Order: sequence, then structure tokens, then C-alpha cells
Amino acid sequence: MPERTSFLLILALWGAGLGAAGQYGKISVIFDQLAGVYPDAGSALGFLVSLVGLIGIIFGVVAGLVVARIRYRRALLWALWVGAGVSLLQSTLPPLPWMLLTRVIEGMSHLAIVVATPTLIAQLSAERHRGLTLTLWGTFFGVAFTILVAFGLPLVDAYGIPALFIAHAIWMAGFALILQAALSPLSVPVEGRLTVSGILRDHVSIYRSPFIAAPGAGWLFYTFCFLAILTVLPPYIAVEWRAWVLGAMPLMSIVVSMTLGVVALRYMSAVWVVQVGFLLCIAALLWLLAAPGDPAACLALAGALGLVQGASFAAVPQLNATAAHQSQAYGAVAQTGNMGNTLGTPVLLAVLSVAGYPGLIWTAIGVLAMGFGAHAWMAARRGH
Repeated sequence: MPERTSFLLILALWGAGLGAAGQYGKISVIFDQLAGVYPDAGSALGFLVSLVGLIGIIFGVVAGLVVARIRYRRALLWALWVGAGVSLLQSTLPPLPWMLLTRVIEGMSHLAIVVATPTLIAQLSAERHRGLTLTLWGTFFGVAFTILVAFGLPLVDAYGIPALFIAHAIWMAGFALILQAALSPLSVPVEGRLTVSGILRDHVSIYRSPFIAAPGAGWLFYTFCFLAILTVLPPYIAVEWRAWVLGAMPLMSIVVSMTLGVVALRYMSAVWVVQVGFLLCIAALLWLLAAPGDPAACLALAGALGLVQGASFAAVPQLNATAAHQSQAYGAVAQTGNMGNTLGTPVLLAVLSVAGYPGLIWTAIGVLAMGFGAHAWMAARRGH
């Protein structure tokens, strides 16, 4: 573990993470415009968004195992170059089957980045800075979506959809060049062999381990609620406050994770910070139950979710000492996160249609309580 942290290198790795989040978000922000590009696509158009998440669900843990074996720097650089090439190809707006194929390839590239990058950040950060650097990493999705909305949509309005894909390709290639020059290979041992039987065996051992699996277990319940709540809450927020609150909630999560979250990590374990975050989320939801759509309660919920967000990534190196185990844990986080994002919104919408607003809130409370409970159970299995 280094005694000093190269924050410029950490920022470059975070920039690569923004590119990975852009792989997910660039389609989401222009989804309403894609029907004009593919007028005969129908419901198949939805796969342009969901395929990246589906790849994450299927191959998340496998990505952690593979990245550990082919080395972190190599996996990251290859993933960035592949991502740049795919975005460039997408800028030609190919026929839908080919576009869907590029999203499958992009899903693999995305997985390699979100597994290799936090592992590298953890290994390259001095122990006293890990809470800060991994909390910064935890903001990459929220920041990337904010950038896409603030700058990507005006770019599309001015120059068309291909311009967004070209800009993303330039971003990915730019950080590939920066990291190729600045990043040295990690001198860490490779654990296990890259065989099908070895991957299957490791897959089982990862989810049986209360050390490797714990961050991903909590992350499942966080992601199940975060995107879903942003989707289903708007009708209950007063019209004059709605746009402001929805824009402020992701930013509130980022601000709280980078301030209160980082400070809390100096005095508490990351798992404790995650659990406190879950309890504060439940308190904010009870507030929303009493005052539906209250702007202050919405922001309080977003801030509490921010504690869970940043500390979940910081928990990985606290619980797992080796780079190989860390990459396995980040692979599990990628898998469970994609599962939560995929299931959360349709489940909460179904609950809303049957049980109304109170049912929605109590379901979210139950899910977040399970996140707290999962961490408590795994901490008991670890003996503390």
C-alpha cells in the first residue's frame, strides 16, 4: 500500500469511470429521440438501454474474476479503447440489430471498467485517503448523468445524435491515452486459473464469503430503491418544486457522500456508515409517508442514500485485503447493482398500482431495512 496518494492519477481513473457511466447514460438521455432513428423498432428499442444492465447481471462476478487474472491496467485500457471504438461505430447510427450488438460489446467494456478502476483506486490510495478516493469513485454515475444532461443534450440539439457518440468516443480514447502513459501495472499476485471450472467455483465462493459479498449485498437494496424512487416520486411533489427537487436529489447524494460521508469514514467503519445511511433513509421515508412529496424530505432521503453510496465502495478494501478479492467484490457490486436497477422500478410501480402511495413507501422501507439486515447478518458471520 503506498504511503502517498497521487490525486491526479486518481482523478484520471475517476474520469475513466465517468466514461463508463456515459456508456450507460448516453442512450438514456436521448431515448425519446431514438424512435425517430429506428421508427420500426417498437418495444425492441428498450433493449438499447437495458442490454448493458443485462450484461452486468449475467457477467458481473465473472468480470471480477477475469479482470483479476488478465491484470487491472491491461483490462482497463482494453475496455477504454473498445468503448471508444464502439461509440465511434454507434455514431454512424447502424441498423438496429447492429446497434444492439454494439450495446452487448459495450456492456462487457463497461463491466471491465467498473471492476478494474475501483480496484486500482484502492490499491493506489494511501490508507488514510481510501475513504475519500473511493467515495469520489462512488459519485461517478451521478456526475456523469449530470454532465450528459447539462452538456450532452445541448450538443445533440446543436449537431444531432451522432455528435454525442463521437464526444463519448473522444472522452474514452483521451483517458485511455492518459492512463496508458500515467498508470503502471500493479505488482500483485494473480489468484486462481482462468478456467470455466475455476470461474464457476469462485463464483460460489464469492457469494458464500461474508467479506467479499457484503458490499454487493447492501448495494442490491440501495440500487433497488435509488433509481426507482427518482422515477415514482415526481407525481407526489408539487409542480412548482418538482423539477428543482428532481435535479437536486442526485446532487444532494453526491454532496453528502463527499462531505459527511468522508468525515464519518474517519471515525466509523464503512459498513457502519452504510448501516447508518440505511436507517436515515428509513427515517426520511417515514417523513415522506407523513408528508407526501415534501421537498425537504426528498432531499433528506437523497442525502441518506448518499451515505450508502460512498461507503459501499469504501467497504470493499476494508473487508478485503488483496487486489484479487477486491476485484471479485467489485464484480459482485456490479452484478447486484445492475440487478437492483433492473428490478426496482417495475416492482415499485407494480406495488404503487396495487397498494398506492403508502404501499410504495412501506415497500421501500422494507427493502432498505433488508439492506441494513444483510450487513448486520454478514458482520455477525465475520465475528464482529
